[in-house]
Amino acid sequence: MHTVGDFILERLSDWGIKRVFGYPGDGINGLMGAMGRAADRFDYVRVRHEEMAAFMACGHAKFTGQIGVCLATSGPGAIHLLNGLYDARLDHMPVLAIVGQQARSALGSDYQQEVDLQSLFKDVANYVETVTTPAQVRHVLDRAICIAQAERAVAVVVVPHDLQLLPAVPSPPRKHGNVYSGVGLALPHPQPTAMEMERAASVINAGQRVAILVGAGALDASAEVRELAERLDAGVAKALLGKTVLPDDLPYVTGPIGLLGSKPSWALMNGCDTLLMIGTTFPYSEFLPPDGQARAVQIDIAPRNMSLRYPAEVNLVGDAAATIRRLLPLLREKRNPDWRERIELNVRKWWRLLEDRAMAPATPINPQRVFWELSAHLPDNVIVCGDCGSHTGWFARDVKLRDGMLASLSGGLATMGGGVPYAIAAKMAWPDRPVLAIVGDGAMQMNGNAELVTVKQYCKRWSDPRFVVLVVSNRDLNQVTWEQRALAGDPKFDAAQDVEPFPYARYGELLGFRGLCVDRPEQIAEAWRAAFAADGPVVIQAETDPDVPPLPPHVNWEQARHYLSALAGGDTDRAGVVRQTARQVLAGLFGAED
Repeated sequence: MHTVGDFILERLSDWGIKRVFGYPGDGINGLMGAMGRAADRFDYVRVRHEEMAAFMACGHAKFTGQIGVCLATSGPGAIHLLNGLYDARLDHMPVLAIVGQQARSALGSDYQQEVDLQSLFKDVANYVETVTTPAQVRHVLDRAICIAQAERAVAVVVVPHDLQLLPAVPSPPRKHGNVYSGVGLALPHPQPTAMEMERAASVINAGQRVAILVGAGALDASAEVRELAERLDAGVAKALLGKTVLPDDLPYVTGPIGLLGSKPSWALMNGCDTLLMIGTTFPYSEFLPPDGQARAVQIDIAPRNMSLRYPAEVNLVGDAAATIRRLLPLLREKRNPDWRERIELNVRKWWRLLEDRAMAPATPINPQRVFWELSAHLPDNVIVCGDCGSHTGWFARDVKLRDGMLASLSGGLATMGGGVPYAIAAKMAWPDRPVLAIVGDGAMQMNGNAELVTVKQYCKRWSDPRFVVLVVSNRDLNQVTWEQRALAGDPKFDAAQDVEPFPYARYGELLGFRGLCVDRPEQIAEAWRAAFAADGPVVIQAETDPDVPPLPPHVNWEQARHYLSALAGGDTDRAGVVRQTARQVLAGLFGAED
């Protein structure tokens, strides 16, 4: 019998979907049975937890530009998807979740594993629908896929398990109440008017000190942003999800912005008189120019993002690359050597400062040095997947990414636990490219260790065997520890912040991978060389000093007061924190002179 489960998978195929991330359960038995019958058409990736399936679907969308699909059973399986789906929602990624539900006849009876899935997914998804008849399946699935892709959003289709086993109805009866939907996506292509383009050019042409801020919406406009910056003698700061818009070795790229940002980006925003924001909803307005200082132009595909963080005088709704190409002929070439030389001087001094900070001694290893030495060993076409923690700042600042590399992490949600599943999704999509996951020990214990089993299950199929997991092991939930000190004035709360030591490298070896334990600075370079030359997955366990402070680009009085209050309040790591803070501050005073 050709079932509803079979038809759902056929319809996914018609839409060009070839990979599904999921975890089985009795609420989706009908779909899993159909998946077995469709094994020649689908790459079904079995994860260790449904949250990981949603993370991987989001990662798939980020690294391919295609819709990501995840599958989960009813009740607890559906609930587990939420964090990964919110990651997709906040980073505007197209993801479809197909979830099971109890039998239609049991709904409303407080049946086992019965959850109100319409309410559960209402906030995270732009479209949520429960299918109640076989004739409804076609148009609900078509609409969910269409909305997810067209709106770069999450869509959820709920399929009761008894319905999955009923005979399929590929073409509903031709009668009132039934609809006929089709496969075929029509994406919006908004374009600014000629008048809007002229107004934007007028604002930019009038400025003398131009700053450009790029985000994920500019990832496909690298060449255009580069030409724009060089024509305007502008500096370019990068929101975290826009790290690969331009390579980090360009002299006018000031690097990251915000709490994890650079001093050159801070100076760029405070010195500019014109701000051009491209494809970004960077959230921290205190790191943008003071209100009223700069005239601003914003380019974004979504009207809802306009003037969201900074008042833009002209808003250009459209694709970043296409809009910039139309804008360039209207712009006069600027020659402002004082501004550009100041930007480039700040950038040169910043890179020297980062090196001095990275080479400062620590016990046992300065975490910055792990990232500083990584840049020289990254393969040309590597995909880097970050997690959330203090290491995110080191990645943002210290790692120099080049043209052709890809990188991402959880941006808007900034959730722990995305690093390893992102990396698996990247490797499944690009099995011929090396992949690096950067994960803290907290996130590794949260879910990374379990998902290494998924790596073991699938790694033999990858044409390029290189899959590297860096575990930054500092035995502390370090980002939160520093936030408690600097933002709240509280000392470290050991009972909450300490992370249990774990042999990550040896665990990797138990799975058949290569394990490298790095606990001396002179081992770092060789570990990176060996990892990217290996013929299989590698786990690098880097034992780093939790007391090295992730200094923001600008320390205000309130942060300094909180920090001193935390140390005075009996912080158990006070001696190490004071010592490492002094070393980092002294590196800034004496190590970066031009």
